[in-house]
Amino acid sequence: MKFRQRRLGIILSFITLFFVVLVFSSITGAARINPMTSIRIIAARLPFIGGSIDLSGITASQLSIIGNIRLPRILLAFVVGFGLSVVGVAMQGMLKNPMADPFIVGTSSGAAFGAAIAIVLKLNKVYGGMGVISLFAFFGALLATSIVYSLARIKNKVPVTTLLLAGVATGQFFTAIMSLLMVISSKDVSSIIFWTMGSFSARGWNQLQLAVLPVLVGSLVIYIFSKDLNVMLLGETTAQNTGVSVEKVKRFILVISALMTAVVVSVSGIIGFIGLIIPHIVRMLVGPDHRVLIPCSGLLGGIFLILADTLARTIIAPTEIPVGIITALAGGPFFIYLLRKNKRAL
Repeated sequence: MKFRQRRLGIILSFITLFFVVLVFSSITGAARINPMTSIRIIAARLPFIGGSIDLSGITASQLSIIGNIRLPRILLAFVVGFGLSVVGVAMQGMLKNPMADPFIVGTSSGAAFGAAIAIVLKLNKVYGGMGVISLFAFFGALLATSIVYSLARIKNKVPVTTLLLAGVATGQFFTAIMSLLMVISSKDVSSIIFWTMGSFSARGWNQLQLAVLPVLVGSLVIYIFSKDLNVMLLGETTAQNTGVSVEKVKRFILVISALMTAVVVSVSGIIGFIGLIIPHIVRMLVGPDHRVLIPCSGLLGGIFLILADTLARTIIAPTEIPVGIITALAGGPFFIYLLRKNKRAL
């Protein structure tokens, strides 16, 4: 009972922090808006109670800025950060590797390759609310992951070492092809580079609708395996002896993680370090129990990415920095810290 109360208290604390950051980010920008005005506009978007919110005295421009520009962008940043962090927890737990992140199996390189092809072919159209570039990125990510899984699988098993090696090799292969495309089509270099840095610029409700369901469902599936991940931390042999179907769990997590990563990358571009650093920070706060670690990492990852995107669009306004640069500036030093920490442990 005490564990459940503690877990609930921690999660509620992160949820409260999310709402504080949501309001802060919504009022931050070139157009300054009163916090209470922002809260009323956001509340008007909520189901069941939205229709009863009084919006009198709020201008049409304020409604548009908050409701159509900032709010969907903030929520999309949260969903992307949530998904990348949950996948990071799952990959680190499954591979028992503190350096693992959502892109370790070549997903990001495949996505970048797909996006580069679409950019070079001038496929800038939109179908069903999703751009062709995003669709190409999604299928490129799935292609890379499929190749990695095929290379790593030995009979019915997927050894961790083989998976890592296959991920690195496949990632380098797709990166080389993308680099070749950039050389051949030099006029598209800036567009490809900007996409690979990640951004929420010009993203709206359509992209949010496409990403939110796969991320939520995928996170729920990963959470279902939280107890198995706890046991797998003790070693695969121990996990098998306690009744955990290790290979089945690894296949499920790998597939779900790849799908989630492909979806978020397709709507935001490549945003690194979220899935690497957030699980470590949360692990320091709440411990290694995946039943707490998974939801808390998702919440903190979403909050962190909202703040990073807010900084990216305001630090040198009106020019916008790709949010991937902000996360890399924050994640790079932390990655060095992890390397030094692991080096001392050897």
